[in-house]
Amino acid sequence: MTEGYPVKAYGVPVKRYVQVMDLKDEPELIERYKLAHSRERFWPEIMAGIREVGILEMDIHLSGNHLVMIVETALDFDWDTAMARLATLPRQAEWEDHVAQFQQCRPGQTSDEKWHMAHRIFQLYESL
Repeated sequence: MTEGYPVKAYGVPVKRYVQVMDLKDEPELIERYKLAHSRERFWPEIMAGIREVGILEMDIHLSGNHLVMIVETALDFDWDTAMARLATLPRQAEWEDHVAQFQQCRPGQTSDEKWHMAHRIFQLYESL
């Protein structure tokens, strides 16, 4: 897709987190992972939990077997508190076990343990 993706406007400042993870480099597993994240198959309890902990927007992008997740939250969002709470919500551990079959991770890892925070090294901005 070369035309880009629309970005939701919140009317208030938000902050962004970017995380990365690799899938197992097997085309059939990658296709099954994509299917698990489709609107028709994504578990509604997981969507509700993501919203419940305060995440406003979440995108996952795929290139080969590399995943990039972009998360937008309110400015007062505390990542560690939210991830600890997310891990306790209904079906979250079951979901993590389900998607682990596609991911390069250790059994039983939480979402926060699987995904690795990316650090911004460049930002295009204008002088004020």
